[in-house]
Amino acid sequence: MDHGIPSRTALRVALRRAAHQIFDSPVVFHDPVAVPLLGDTYAAELDRTRFKLEKPFSVAMRAHVVARSRFAEDALARAYAGGVRQYVLLGAGLDTFAYRNPFARLRVFEVDHPATQGWKRDLLQRAGIAAPENLKYVPVDFERQSLAAELDAAGFDAGAPAFFAWLGVVPYLTLEAFRATVGFIAARPAGSGVVFDYGQPREVLPLLEQLAHDSLASRVQLVGEPFQLFFTPQQAAAELSAFARIEDLGKNEINALYYAERADQLAARGSAGRLLCAWK
Repeated sequence: MDHGIPSRTALRVALRRAAHQIFDSPVVFHDPVAVPLLGDTYAAELDRTRFKLEKPFSVAMRAHVVARSRFAEDALARAYAGGVRQYVLLGAGLDTFAYRNPFARLRVFEVDHPATQGWKRDLLQRAGIAAPENLKYVPVDFERQSLAAELDAAGFDAGAPAFFAWLGVVPYLTLEAFRATVGFIAARPAGSGVVFDYGQPREVLPLLEQLAHDSLASRVQLVGEPFQLFFTPQQAAAELSAFARIEDLGKNEINALYYAERADQLAARGSAGRLLCAWK
């Protein structure tokens, strides 16, 4: 991402979450803050998403965004029930959990690039959405700053378990950056966990999915946020060997959990996108 420019992909994700609240029924992921956050600034762009409902690729992308948000917050609820009281959103973008947090004792840390975080805070102010007391913003330029040091400065307790959400980020990382962050999470105490989504490498996809991959890769390249990192499930498991348990979901598992017996077309499609949760 260019310095000083907020993430364009974060906006696309927010538009898909908001569109789900308006155009899909039944709603899988309830987010009453998603539409107000975008406000008048992006109202016209949000309205245009209604015309994408008959486009299979657009519907599948929305299904993936919705499922990964629901999957992350379902896992967080399990972590909280097990005693975790710290939630770290890595690459938080326009995520809204902190502003509808149902867990009174849960501290939330939103980690993101300063430009994206500043843009988000401006949207929140315009929408009249206040930051709760148990939220800490943690601006981190990963090329110049340490995640561990900035979290420590924000009051993160490295000696207590924590749950991490890392949504829509992994494909944009280098392998070195991925491993450094996984190592930091793996060093947390027992009971900690992380949820993220990842894509499979182009070469293992069927031909039509390769073409869809190429189309999406071209678009994110054009906005300065190119894809860099992909895993097969076997490769992902090998990278997470320090964790005790891994849940790795593909299309069939995602649809069984969240999209069974729907009358509309909202569903996970293809073999590229996967959701993963790892626990210490």
